[in-house]
Amino acid sequence: MTRFILEMNSLVMRLRRTASLPLLILLDLTNYVWMLPAPSRVSIESVDMRHTLRWLPLQPHCNSTVLYSVQFQGEFELMFLNGSWVDALECQMIHHTYCDLTFDLGSDSDYNLRVRGQCSSQPSHWTQLSRPFNRRETVLTVPKMSVKVVGDALQVSVEKLPLTAVVKVMVWKKGEELQPDVYMTPAEQMPLVVAALQEGAEYCVRAQTVLGTQLHSSSTDPHCVLIADALWKQPITVAVTVIIMAGLLFAVFWSIIHCRPDACQTYFQKEPLPLSLRSDWDVQIQISVEEEELCKQIHVVPAHLEDQSNELNIVNFVE
Repeated sequence: MTRFILEMNSLVMRLRRTASLPLLILLDLTNYVWMLPAPSRVSIESVDMRHTLRWLPLQPHCNSTVLYSVQFQGEFELMFLNGSWVDALECQMIHHTYCDLTFDLGSDSDYNLRVRGQCSSQPSHWTQLSRPFNRRETVLTVPKMSVKVVGDALQVSVEKLPLTAVVKVMVWKKGEELQPDVYMTPAEQMPLVVAALQEGAEYCVRAQTVLGTQLHSSSTDPHCVLIADALWKQPITVAVTVIIMAGLLFAVFWSIIHCRPDACQTYFQKEPLPLSLRSDWDVQIQISVEEEELCKQIHVVPAHLEDQSNELNIVNFVE
């Protein structure tokens, strides 16, 4: 009797299991149909040390907007935090399909990245980036450079640089490109001033962005400028000089025209000529008695008068 009861109970249990199996399968299919799909085509774009994770938008059959959340996992989390994931603080429950991870990926280590969507209270599965990302894979673009002449110096400016970048600037006199002067300047210390250059010479400048020892951008095209000969040759300086001289001349002529006689005599006094410049000065030379005895008066007769005198003497002799 006992054996019969046990067999009946076993049969009932088998019937229950057989009856509940289709129900369980149906429930699983229902959950699969209504589950939010995971984001697809997850990729990362890194240009000039700005890292942006992107994915395709979801098209779910729900009444609310799909929100997205991003997490990252670095070597520190893998080695010391048992492989835990960290939320990207600026990319939690966001509407757009991209996430700026520039400040989250702060070291030169490998990072795993993943994203998931959520519709109402229904989250999707995580979609992980196909391979780890390292910020050393960033692409450096050619920097935007401007060169300005300040006196005998050059002021070199470069825009939109990564915070950790170094700018390599090469300066050379035109025709001496094989012997440039190289300046390595951190991005936060720009602009660069190159002083004491030769006046009247033409100088050329190139720049490129450098990260570490291996990563660098292409160089800019040469930018050549002429250093002016001297400051007074510049048009502005010449114009200022002409204006100042015109003002001085105007002041002098105005003073002469409007000057009263008594005031003019005060300002413009006539000084007597020094003795050495006078034409009527007399020179008296003291002669001693001995010198006076030695001196004899000599009458100098001009040559034409002497000839006339000789002719008269000859006429008288003939007569």
